[in-house]
Amino acid sequence: MKIDLQGQVALVTGAARGIGQAIADALSGNGATVAYTDREEKPAQEAAARRPPGRAYALDVTSEKQVEDVIGRVVHELGRLDILVNNAGVNTLAHRVPVDEFPRMEWDRILDVDLNGLFLVSRAGAQVMRRQGSGRIINITSIAGVVPLRNQCAFVAAKSAVANLTRAMAIELAPAGILVNAIAPGSTLTEGTRQLFYGPDAKFRESMQRLLAHVPLGRPGEAKEIAQAALFLSDPENTYVTGHVLVVDGGWTAGYIRDF
Repeated sequence: MKIDLQGQVALVTGAARGIGQAIADALSGNGATVAYTDREEKPAQEAAARRPPGRAYALDVTSEKQVEDVIGRVVHELGRLDILVNNAGVNTLAHRVPVDEFPRMEWDRILDVDLNGLFLVSRAGAQVMRRQGSGRIINITSIAGVVPLRNQCAFVAAKSAVANLTRAMAIELAPAGILVNAIAPGSTLTEGTRQLFYGPDAKFRESMQRLLAHVPLGRPGEAKEIAQAALFLSDPENTYVTGHVLVVDGGWTAGYIRDF
């Protein structure tokens, strides 16, 4: 998909790898100047260096001060902020347990990044966009924000909150010319998931094969396919879609494949 983002400035959180990097690369490849942000600056710099004139910034989304400082720097150095992609997020593999066994510390960690961090970045970005009178905010939720999954109570809670927060933000910010949407990926092939789920020696390969039996397309998604959805929502010609959660999951949540 090719769109014209010349002259636009984008900021992507969690852009050093995986889905975040794919989205940042796609925006850059279509003409945007992209701020690659990640918790550690070096990986962000390495990702940005592949896509000049990309910029790199260290950003811990749970730090209110750092969020405001980085967005302030982006606007000061690049002049504006047109597209904000809230991709940074975490989950847990060590604590895939029912809610009555789930550790409070792990609950707080996941909610802090996946929900509180998204709120902080969105608030700071929306303030800039409101002054401009335009902007796009794209939140990365998950199919876990659309349907419940077992033994992932914190992730499900955070991602379902992101889905409804997206709708609320869309209602509030539409009069300022800001469109707010979300993307809900299904299981997506990245370097991390390849090692855990899809490689020949992956620890959770067997359970992932059972999962894929319920995906009509029969395979995991690719990060570049999630990036295509982000391009659609970023397209300047796409001016009337807001408050939408775009599911990109190979048909997983459309319904289970069963023989009756």
